Amino acid sequence: MTTNLKLPITPKLILSGLASLVVITLFFISRTGFSPSSAQPAPEKTIQISSSSTGTKLHSPESVHCGKIPPSLADALIHYAASNVTPQQTHSEISVTKKVLDKKSPCNFLVFGLGYDSLMWASLNHGGRTIFLEENESWIRQIAEKFPSLESYHVRYDTKVKDAAALKTAERDREECRRRVSTDLRVSKCELALKGLPAVVYETEWDLIMVDAPTGYHDEAPGRMSAIYTAGMIARNRKGDGETTAVFVHDVDRTVEDEFSMAFLCRDYLTVQEGRLRHFTVPSHRDSNIAGGEYCP
Repeated sequence: MTTNLKLPITPKLILSGLASLVVITLFFISRTGFSPSSAQPAPEKTIQISSSSTGTKLHSPESVHCGKIPPSLADALIHYAASNVTPQQTHSEISVTKKVLDKKSPCNFLVFGLGYDSLMWASLNHGGRTIFLEENESWIRQIAEKFPSLESYHVRYDTKVKDAAALKTAERDREECRRRVSTDLRVSKCELALKGLPAVVYETEWDLIMVDAPTGYHDEAPGRMSAIYTAGMIARNRKGDGETTAVFVHDVDRTVEDEFSMAFLCRDYLTVQEGRLRHFTVPSHRDSNIAGGEYCP
């Protein structure tokens, strides 16, 4: 014997039925490849409006591009979100370089040093080429295992911080060190010139150079004398009229970084200083009219 039960039709039951119908419809659409847009012609022009804290922006359909996030950016997001290790520079110092990268990237970015901020610099210059010059081979191997996308090279330095004052006096006024900007650094007679760097360093037109290495906080450390001088010469040696290079020097609260950046990157080329970071805008000196042919204006 069968008993027929009459279920009361309630608003809740109606909504549940509609929800099920929507789910079934969406499943059918995804399985068949059917889309509402294929059923009727799209209007000729569509404006999408998005609001932000800076105002309202209008986007045409052509300007909207969806794609996977690049692996390097994904690595950076995960690394900094999941790590207690932060970059050596402060937020305000980083912002100085970021502002230049906002205008120039994707570009060529040369960094003396491989540190906790390297993944950040490479990501901010996404689509460009960022290479790192590092004194510590074992550190390079550690970083390469964790972030194989970073391009880094080992560099040997022959200087010591304790010899900085003598080096500056000897090199600052030498004709070979200050005027021959077209001379290949690999054959330079200047003791401060780094001659054993990878070929890519000498053969690339660098838009930005960051000097945040080598070690320079004790007398036996190599110091950044050669890195600062070499960065300045690379910038002066750029090809093309009107070309400039943004050169950044970190830790300018220390004597070497302070004195060598002013002597070899020039006080008149100083654009801004934020905390322990200086930003110099160094023009190409291939045109003899630049700075009247002088090393510094």
